[in-house]
Amino acid sequence: MTENDGSREAGTVPLPDPARLAKWYARHAPGDLGPELTVEPVTGGRSNLNFAIFDGRTVRILRRPPLGHVQATAHDMRREFVVMRALAHTDVPVPETMAYCDDPEVIGAPFYVMERVAGTPFRTAEQLKAEGPAATTRICEVMIDTLVRLHAVDPRTIGLAEFGRPQGFVRRQVERWGRQMAGSLRRPIEGADELLHALGARAGTVADVSLDDGTAAIVHGDYRLDNLLTSDGRVTAILDWEMATLGDPLTDLALLVVYSSLTEIFDVPELGDASRSPGYLGPEATIARYADQSRRPVEDLSFHLALAHYKLAVICEGIHRRYTEGKTPGGAFGTVGQAVQPLVAAGLAALGTP
Repeated sequence: MTENDGSREAGTVPLPDPARLAKWYARHAPGDLGPELTVEPVTGGRSNLNFAIFDGRTVRILRRPPLGHVQATAHDMRREFVVMRALAHTDVPVPETMAYCDDPEVIGAPFYVMERVAGTPFRTAEQLKAEGPAATTRICEVMIDTLVRLHAVDPRTIGLAEFGRPQGFVRRQVERWGRQMAGSLRRPIEGADELLHALGARAGTVADVSLDDGTAAIVHGDYRLDNLLTSDGRVTAILDWEMATLGDPLTDLALLVVYSSLTEIFDVPELGDASRSPGYLGPEATIARYADQSRRPVEDLSFHLALAHYKLAVICEGIHRRYTEGKTPGGAFGTVGQAVQPLVAAGLAALGTP
């Protein structure tokens, strides 16, 4: 992207042009920020790009899709904006959203602007070590309890009745992530086809979910500790809603469980090692607390865990492809691709497939 495209380079991250952004923002959020803006990249994201925009008085966060290869149904900025705006009227903590833009002439990609929320996105054991084991346990507990609160929201009461199609959700998830893998993969991954076939065969045995009986819920899609901001023992905001939809809430739980045991599968520095911290709740404790707080049956998560492993493998493969294309900020994520095959193997193991 060049100066004429409305951005300038900071390393490998294209910065939105402040003057063009300020002109657009003044029309869509009049009075929120002044006419002179400073734009700086916010580090820490794995794919989508975040920027701080500052007028000398107030800071807002601008969020846009990643550079390079992007799947057609991935990194949906409008989806994030819609669900956070709806959840603002509930007890689920989300940032206030200011404005959404789908005009590529402004910064070269769809984006939205939201408030900056105070809190820490814990990713590493070193960060949590400073908190101590008791505080780490408490952080895990509020992480789980906040997920339960999300899943307790009736989407029909906040204007999200059409946000997704719960019926047939897990079958479509298998199909979707299979397409995503096919769209990202440029190398052989042992067991990937086998796992996808096994998931497809098992999907029909998983009970369908429905809004009418409360088995369906708003699903975040990538719920994990470093997608939360926490402060003083509470979650101040849930971030990264690009994969949110209506569906089976146990898919969120299963992915959270996989993240809690990720370092036992493969140690990927870029994905964080928070689960190594003393006091961090492991898979069994995570499942038990969710079951107790939500009152949802979670007796057999084998399919959901296998799907979660496959989904994370696909996400890692997409990041790996952008890395090989030089499209990750600062050239980060060099070892993410090495996690894909172990994640596939763990998915097969979760289904009891040798």
